[in-house]
Amino acid sequence: MAADRQTGPDVLGTLAGSRVLPVIVLDDPAAADPLAGALLAGGLRAVEVTFRTAAAAEAIRVMAGHDDLLVGAGTVLRADQVDEALAAGARFVVSPGFGPAVVRRCQELGVPVFPGVSSATDIQAALDAGIEVVKFFPAEQLGGVAMIKALAAPFRSVRFIPTGGVNTGNLADYLAQPAVLAVGGTWMVAPDLLAAGRWDEVTRLTAEAVATASCTSGR
Repeated sequence: MAADRQTGPDVLGTLAGSRVLPVIVLDDPAAADPLAGALLAGGLRAVEVTFRTAAAAEAIRVMAGHDDLLVGAGTVLRADQVDEALAAGARFVVSPGFGPAVVRRCQELGVPVFPGVSSATDIQAALDAGIEVVKFFPAEQLGGVAMIKALAAPFRSVRFIPTGGVNTGNLADYLAQPAVLAVGGTWMVAPDLLAAGRWDEVTRLTAEAVATASCTSGR
């Protein structure tokens, strides 16, 4: 395992401090730099750039150039994407489900990985792999806060990053749960805002989310 990639504590500490993780889908890498500036201006220090478009790796590279921004790669489905993400500067990996090949590659390279879970069986698989921080996806469709409470009862060491359907209306409810490390969301980086270059609005929505997070305590 590569010792220079042992960034787990820094990653977890930053996510626990921010508590809000924008989930970004970028079609144009030229938007990555102003977007990073807008998010930083709103008070966030961590982002997830998804591998849903061909611009992902370049967007990660640009955003990772901001020393005060922790950049991770999302929607990582294959082991080769782990290598591509890390080469671009990603410091953590998120996947929508539990993929053994992705998890193994991340662990080989010493990079924190947060696999997606949707059931107790998935969580057990994550624990068997030595992982205690997982993405809960798609959160609202799976039962939202009530489901997290139910799963957290037997899996007391697990921390969740619920993503999918989280918005300004339910953000505080999620963050109030002791088992929630952070939440993933798209409302502050909605496609229409990015396409129009509405960076002031991104900053405003981000600042609102940060303010909500600062007033809501979990564990």
